[in-house]
Amino acid sequence: MTETTYAAVEAPPRIATVGDFVALLKPRVMSLVVFTGLAGMAVAPGTIHPLVALTALLAIAVGAGASGALNMAYDADIDAKMARTAARPIPQGRIAAGDAAAFGVALSVASVTVMALLVGFAPAGLLAFTILFYAIVYTMWLKRRTVQNIVIGGLAGALPPAIGWAAVTGGLAVEPLVLVAIIFLWTPPHFWALALYRADDYARAGIPMLPVVAGKRETRRQILLYTALVVPAGLVPFALGFAGWFYFAVAAGFGAWLLVGAVAVLRERDTVREPAARRLFGVSIFYLFALFAALIVERIAAFTAV
Repeated sequence: MTETTYAAVEAPPRIATVGDFVALLKPRVMSLVVFTGLAGMAVAPGTIHPLVALTALLAIAVGAGASGALNMAYDADIDAKMARTAARPIPQGRIAAGDAAAFGVALSVASVTVMALLVGFAPAGLLAFTILFYAIVYTMWLKRRTVQNIVIGGLAGALPPAIGWAAVTGGLAVEPLVLVAIIFLWTPPHFWALALYRADDYARAGIPMLPVVAGKRETRRQILLYTALVVPAGLVPFALGFAGWFYFAVAAGFGAWLLVGAVAVLRERDTVREPAARRLFGVSIFYLFALFAALIVERIAAFTAV
């Protein structure tokens, strides 16, 4: 064998469990998608019935899970070559790629249909676009062909706030697009930090991530560049008046932490273990969570004060 395959060969095959199908949905990614969608609802003007809001969030969650299942079905071959993904159900032989694809298609149709019939056609259209963009444009086209895979493909993960806003208002405005832009700019440094310490994995699988194609030095520069863009972008909600001083303090504080982490990555000397990149990957998650949590907290505070 000329390539390392991490799929289990010694463990006996077993029947797929509910947990295996849940794993196809990428629950950690799904939770972040739902959270940012909730923030989009929170900052939207007007009101939405709690049951409609819950239905919208459920549709967003199922749609995100469907995207994950379709991604895993298509990427089963490269997942088997990467230590980070080899334990997934398809490389381990617990679920067939065709079954995962059928599962993803069924969930996609169900999520968009429920969103259209019970919430609105605008959020349903955005949800359908998000699923198709992630499954087709990113997974089937960008991921294996261009170093800009994460940059362009990040649009799919950035759209949930717009879907949440549209669920309340029936349309779009500047505010949700600002939130989309924040996530869009956040995505490259977040994933490139991961790619720095998983570069061998991506090289083995033949995925043209930035450290593999342009080298780690250029990746460090690009991480700092995008971080320098996302930090001021994170302050725009305050500047436009749809976020308050609490949000500003959170965005400024966590933004400074993120920027310090990016500078540390640029100065990193341990290019094998990449400790600074590992830290930045974690900090970036805290950063995005903190920003959107602050929006939700301010909205709850304003509602309870009325």
